[in-house]
Amino acid sequence: MRWALVRVCLAVTAMVVIAFAVPLGLVIKEMARDRAFSDAERQAATIGPTLTITTDREELTRAVLSTEPGGRGRLAVHVPAAGQGGDRLEIGTRRATREDLETVRKSGRASIAEVPGGSALLQPTALGSGGIAVVEVFVPEDEVSNGVGTAWLVLAGVGIALIVGSVAVADRLGVRMVEPAQRLAGAAQDLGEGRLGTRVPEEGPTELRSAAVAFNSMADQVVQLLANERELAADLSHRLRTPLTVLRLNAASLGEGPAAEQTRAAVEQLEHEVDTIIRTAREQRPQTQGGQTGAGAGCDASEVIRERMGFWSALAEDEGRTVRLAGVDRTVRIPVARPELAAALDALLGNVFRHTPEGTAFAVDVHHTGHAVIVLVSDAGPGIPDPESALARGASGRNGARGEVGSTGLGLDIVRRVAESTGGDLRIGRSVLGGTEVRIWIGLDGGPAERARRGHRVGRRTGRRGPRGARGRNAEFRGAQGSGPNPRDSRS
Repeated sequence: MRWALVRVCLAVTAMVVIAFAVPLGLVIKEMARDRAFSDAERQAATIGPTLTITTDREELTRAVLSTEPGGRGRLAVHVPAAGQGGDRLEIGTRRATREDLETVRKSGRASIAEVPGGSALLQPTALGSGGIAVVEVFVPEDEVSNGVGTAWLVLAGVGIALIVGSVAVADRLGVRMVEPAQRLAGAAQDLGEGRLGTRVPEEGPTELRSAAVAFNSMADQVVQLLANERELAADLSHRLRTPLTVLRLNAASLGEGPAAEQTRAAVEQLEHEVDTIIRTAREQRPQTQGGQTGAGAGCDASEVIRERMGFWSALAEDEGRTVRLAGVDRTVRIPVARPELAAALDALLGNVFRHTPEGTAFAVDVHHTGHAVIVLVSDAGPGIPDPESALARGASGRNGARGEVGSTGLGLDIVRRVAESTGGDLRIGRSVLGGTEVRIWIGLDGGPAERARRGHRVGRRTGRRGPRGARGRNAEFRGAQGSGPNPRDSRS
């Protein structure tokens, strides 16, 4: 493309130079010729007054020699014979033919005749006696073309300079157009080969800058889509832990025997495979923020919690756990999709069954404060020694979220993302039952809940709670607790 642009510019400029330079050179040549013969006419006119006064040879000779062309032998005067017996009078050197002289004398008009070495201007002049004399001025060829060669050289130099300049400008324009296009093509190839961090500088012409902006936006979208897909794979895999927990509990009640051992081994193998899928998806996920649930999707929190507690209550009865559910006697609309809230509850309740001994009591309380909904999941287990580490996504391995082998650390992150998608957050503390309390703060309007969340984060960064953050929220929460059943009443 670069050389094609240079060739096109070279051809166009050359045609323009030829179209203007050739006519201009011809005009200059004609102007030089006109100037030379105009000077010759002026010089011929200087002898006219003398011819009207006298035709004496000596007088005319002195007049001719007094002129510049006469002194150089370029001016001649041809006087016709006076009467039938008179002689012609010729002063100076004649170069034109007699036929040309007679033609001019008879026509009475000036003429230019070609002679050896140049041209001769034949100018008719009236005599005092009534005859017509012819004044001949010789114009050499070099005077006719004087300055034409120099003018043509200047025109040629200007034309060459224009061509060279246009080629240079076209080359720079070609580079300015081709390099961004080449970078864009290379970046597209790199992105196709899996280098997702490839971006192109937004440089060059407007169209190429727009293409670069579109490419970078597309690359960001690709990275985001891949991140969301891997996040979804990890989260969906984590949701499989809920039915696996049920299978493990049922397998534990099968007693002893080869079939029971095979079932328990198969459940353990399945749990291992799910954990591997979760870890693989997490490790391959680019460092981009996962998708969040929009405020447009909503559900009845009370209905979802009652449904999930109905499922987990059957398992709790099998393990001898005391269960308490409060605050779900009225409709509570929240801006969270039903599957997301169900997955968050399953993650929290699954952790209770997985990481607390059988017979450990737990409770779920729902509080509605007007601009936020607070869901408390409490248990009477051993608690979490390091809540900050538990909230860190991907805290897996032997020191996982609950300190158990096989924890992926994704369960609490699922819950946190659900809360943060509404402007709320997730908190872990000590429950009134003596174990862990996980508090989900779900904002209903993104207003006070969002400000409280920001204040809480500032307080964590500065090592203290913000005045409108944690303190304001704790006071708000205590007010919410006062409006509902006291969690201490559920201590088993």
